[in-house]
Amino acid sequence: MLKIVLISGKRKCGKDYISERLQRRLGSRSRIVRISEPIKSEWARKLQLDLDALLSDGPYKEKYRRDMIVWSDEVRAKDYGYFCRAAMEEALSRQQTPYILVSDVRRKNDIRWFRETYGPERVITLRLTSRPETRCARGWTFTAGIDDVPSECDLDDLADGFDLVLANDEELDQEAIDHLLDRLQLQYS
Repeated sequence: MLKIVLISGKRKCGKDYISERLQRRLGSRSRIVRISEPIKSEWARKLQLDLDALLSDGPYKEKYRRDMIVWSDEVRAKDYGYFCRAAMEEALSRQQTPYILVSDVRRKNDIRWFRETYGPERVITLRLTSRPETRCARGWTFTAGIDDVPSECDLDDLADGFDLVLANDEELDQEAIDHLLDRLQLQYS
């Protein structure tokens, strides 16, 4: 049975890092899906930008982040599941895997779409937290219009609404990753 882990957290709290560590441990039985990929693909196509640079974790993406947020919010206002659906259609068109790790869930409607589409029994929510000083050490600085808008804050009031919350302030060893997989009830080899 397909299980989908929805991973959320603030910028620079380690969503990609944890997703990649989980995928490495699960191996070919998992796939990372990023809701941001169809957003960035359409934005790059629309403005004739460098898609690889937009997909990276660098300054190029930051130049366009605010405008991408505004545009994607306009799209979501018409169809809240648009980007979730696009990301999953792409992922499921490839080889099937029992586990999907969605590494960048940012809104209540993202969670809603996955639960409505796949059923709540197949969806697990994982919230990553990191102290501001940890995030700063990873390169984060507060940016008005980015860190104080729904793409960053919509899930803040769901503290009790996640299946699992993980503080990600220190390097997680393999034992911690295995423990996380056990808590998520995902089988690993």
